[in-house]
Amino acid sequence: MLGADDAVTGALLAKGWPARPLVDQPLGIDLLNTRWVVGGVAYDLLDHDDLTAAWLADRELEPVRPVPRRPLREARAAVAAVIADPADHTALNALLDHGRVRLTVDERGRVEHDDVPDPRWRAAWACLRDFVVLREAAPDRVRKCANPECVLHFQDVSRTGRRLWCSMTGCGNRLKARRHHNRVRATS
Repeated sequence: MLGADDAVTGALLAKGWPARPLVDQPLGIDLLNTRWVVGGVAYDLLDHDDLTAAWLADRELEPVRPVPRRPLREARAAVAAVIADPADHTALNALLDHGRVRLTVDERGRVEHDDVPDPRWRAAWACLRDFVVLREAAPDRVRKCANPECVLHFQDVSRTGRRLWCSMTGCGNRLKARRHHNRVRATS
């Protein structure tokens, strides 16, 4: 279930790592958030087979041996590139070539099926497809946190669509406090 991080939480605790922030994002963005920074220390789930396997299990993505860390890393980099430069689709399109959407019809209407022949690419392709659908539905609502020290991304579901921070209580307050401190220091 998306948003549930049960297996990952247990695996992180076993390694002595801090909890993952912002786990309630859609799959395509959650892939980006498999790396995060706490107290200046960078963490990356995709650097470890056990953590990657736990993330795949929590996201109900097909387990594969060996754990498909390389395809997931490539997918993560392609999605990050498109967010950084919305005109840069080269890497994303190249990775989407690993699969296709197959259409069928049933009593309810159109049914889409992911057709990804190489099992190592199925999870990465599902993340890419989710990102493409999300970006198509709300292209200006997928963002990187405005805190330059933060690596997290989010879908802005705020009413006004002007959210800047992955978390107002975290990055938003820290950056505002730093700006205030700098203004006070400059006037003294």
